Amino acid sequence: MLNFIYANDLSRNPVLAESMFRDRADQFKTRLGWDVSVDHKGHERDEYDNLNPLYVIYSDPKGRHLGSLRFLPTTGQTMLNDHFTHLMGGGTLESPFIWECTRFCLAQGAPSKIAAALMLDAGEVMRQCAVDDFVGVFDARMIRIYRRVGWPPEILGSAGDGNDQISVGLWSRSNEDRAKIARRAQMDPALVAEWFHAGANAKPTELYTLA
Repeated sequence: MLNFIYANDLSRNPVLAESMFRDRADQFKTRLGWDVSVDHKGHERDEYDNLNPLYVIYSDPKGRHLGSLRFLPTTGQTMLNDHFTHLMGGGTLESPFIWECTRFCLAQGAPSKIAAALMLDAGEVMRQCAVDDFVGVFDARMIRIYRRVGWPPEILGSAGDGNDQISVGLWSRSNEDRAKIARRAQMDPALVAEWFHAGANAKPTELYTLA
């Protein structure tokens, strides 16, 4: 199942929300060793989860998290502008046509196509929200995933070496990339568009999940 859901509505789906934050703790704290906070519930959350971001979340038939992304407009507070301006020579990035994408998370044991599916869904967010580009900060491991999916970013700046390297990259909207990623994800882009309209554009009282 594919979910496009804003943070303010996560409480409508507690199993999905709890499993996503637990998987984030497992990936970023336990497996990658990042300096992130995990609360007494075993959830990895930060201040950007309090800004009503848009989440793209894949779930299994029982409603549990398999993979997710988080989006925020760069016209507001972002992780990039708050913590990683040194990757861009001290400058900030603010535009109504650029959104920040963070917390790319895959549950342990998730099908390999989930990574490609999440990138396809990121492209759908761009199409539906009139966004030209999205920007993100990532480590050396993630650039290999992006290349394997078929949509590597334009690198705007990096720091560090080897596996410790951290970069900021920009993804631009492209119909050619969309078709290529759709093949890798084994998904029909038209169906993803339907899911988006049933989710992120739905009224708060409507259901955000389609099978």
